[in-house]
Amino acid sequence: MDIEVGSNLYRNTDGTIEIEGVPQIQVVRHPSTGALLVNFALFDSIGRMLAKMVDSTLMFNDRRAYEVNKTAESVAVKEITSNKVLLKMETKSPGVVSFSQGEFHTMKGHLLEVSAKEWKLDKLVKSGQTIDTNGAAVSIG
Repeated sequence: MDIEVGSNLYRNTDGTIEIEGVPQIQVVRHPSTGALLVNFALFDSIGRMLAKMVDSTLMFNDRRAYEVNKTAESVAVKEITSNKVLLKMETKSPGVVSFSQGEFHTMKGHLLEVSAKEWKLDKLVKSGQTIDTNGAAVSIG
């Protein structure tokens, strides 16, 4: 599976996105329906888990502060009070998933920002690159 993170294309991934060495997002396609399924852990700035999504369904939702909007082709996590999109992933073609928008903390408390043009983790910025992961995870930070 190829994964776009911002304007960066990661080819031949295993569907996992590691941020600062920690697997924080995993993307798979449902074996029979082909629906996009996302596993995601959301943390606050001190590394405390706020929400956990398994197969695009919130299993843990601290203070019921988050909601998931999903179709077979897309998954978005929003903060209910601000309506801010924390994570947006969608299928672009059968073998390509796009992580086009997001803003959340890593397990280490750093802010990751993803836009259509780049991803930014503190002072580290990457845009417009194509990287072959050779069947491994996407590595950010």
